[in-house]
Amino acid sequence: MAEMGMGKGVTAGKLASNVQKKLTRAQEKVMQKLGKADETRDVAFEEGVINFNKQYTEGSKLQKDLRVYLAAVQTMHESSKNLKECLSDMYEPDWYGKDDVDSIVEDTDVLWTDFHQKLVDNALISMDTYLGQFPDIKSRIAKRDRKLVDYDSARHNHSSTNKGKKGKDGGIKITKPVSLLERATPVWAQGILSAHNIAQSNLSRNQAEDELERAQKVFEEINEDLQEELPSLWNSRVGFYVSTFQSMAGFEEKFHKEMGKLDQNLYDVLVKLERQDMCGELPRGASPANHTLSPGLPPPIPKSPSKLRPAMPPRPESSPCRDMKPENIINLFDAAAAPNISVTSPTQAISWDTWEADTPTAASAAPTPTATAVEEIPAVATVATNGASEAVEMPPGFLFKVTTMHDYAANDSDELEMKAGDIVLVVAFDNPEEQDEGWLIGMKEGDWIQNKESAVKGVFPENFTSRL
Repeated sequence: MAEMGMGKGVTAGKLASNVQKKLTRAQEKVMQKLGKADETRDVAFEEGVINFNKQYTEGSKLQKDLRVYLAAVQTMHESSKNLKECLSDMYEPDWYGKDDVDSIVEDTDVLWTDFHQKLVDNALISMDTYLGQFPDIKSRIAKRDRKLVDYDSARHNHSSTNKGKKGKDGGIKITKPVSLLERATPVWAQGILSAHNIAQSNLSRNQAEDELERAQKVFEEINEDLQEELPSLWNSRVGFYVSTFQSMAGFEEKFHKEMGKLDQNLYDVLVKLERQDMCGELPRGASPANHTLSPGLPPPIPKSPSKLRPAMPPRPESSPCRDMKPENIINLFDAAAAPNISVTSPTQAISWDTWEADTPTAASAAPTPTATAVEEIPAVATVATNGASEAVEMPPGFLFKVTTMHDYAANDSDELEMKAGDIVLVVAFDNPEEQDEGWLIGMKEGDWIQNKESAVKGVFPENFTSRL
């Protein structure tokens, strides 16, 4: 009945043997700590155990951090999915690129799922396999320590058993009988008793030798295996770390590259939608509506010239500067300040480059200049000051004047700050390729008159102004 309660395969004799081993080991460890028994040491093996524990600790931390990273990837996946689905739900069916947006949302979700799964298969599972070998080796190291104690105990027992007093002839010296049994033994039986004691001593020595051999054999078997495995395991860490992080880096690079393409596609769709909205064009399937600006409200501002700008509303088919006839050019300025110049051809106009006048009367004495093309704009204009008119030299590249319809606050350093009612002198861009659709460049007329070349020049949205 007692054996049945000890579990399968466990007998009272085996249990007693295990208890006896534990007691013997504990006694041996105490004797070694007290310095009464020597201890077998292997410095190289002890260094291998130190490296093993360090490697196991680092690997366990890496496994923990990798699981946290994968959890973060899963969280980002869910957050990205919810955000993209929110955009898809808000994106009205008649807006530009609705089908493209839905496709991008679906592809983004698939890309996140594939990225997470690859990290699990090639990093986490590989990490678990790598760390799976440590518990078994750790258990065998502990077993080796126990077998080493058993070996030391058997060695000490064998040594103490063989310590007998020997005579000069090398035989064992028998001491005089001291026990009551020996004293009571007849003289003729003393020899028999001595022979029995000698036989018992020989039996103890033989048992000690057998025990030492068994303990030594068990210890050396497990010790030899660990002596080979520990250095090999320690050296394998470099290759494992390289393989793991190379795989992760490759997966991340591919993931971000593909995600960048999807983000760019979504950006392009939204840019086109924004242009349609700013241009007042009707989206697909939209019903007609009044898209004119409300009176007194500023029009939408194009994007900064330093960035991509949406398309602006088309310019009027006729330009005041190009459709104006030569004979009407003078009407743009004060009639009292205009020189008395006759125009002889409807296809020719007087060049203003050679006309210089300080007073209205000086213009009549000027020589007749050479005729130039109709589209050439005068480089000199007149402004009225205190009831009188005086000539004002226009800035280089002057094209035409505009009046500001709404206040405009500059968003970048290259933009021109304007207030409603400001007169702006529009000039040509130094590099025509730098001009963006819907934007002009120039300076305030008052600033030019006062500061000339030092006047502040900047770009501004054309739809905030009106040509004079």
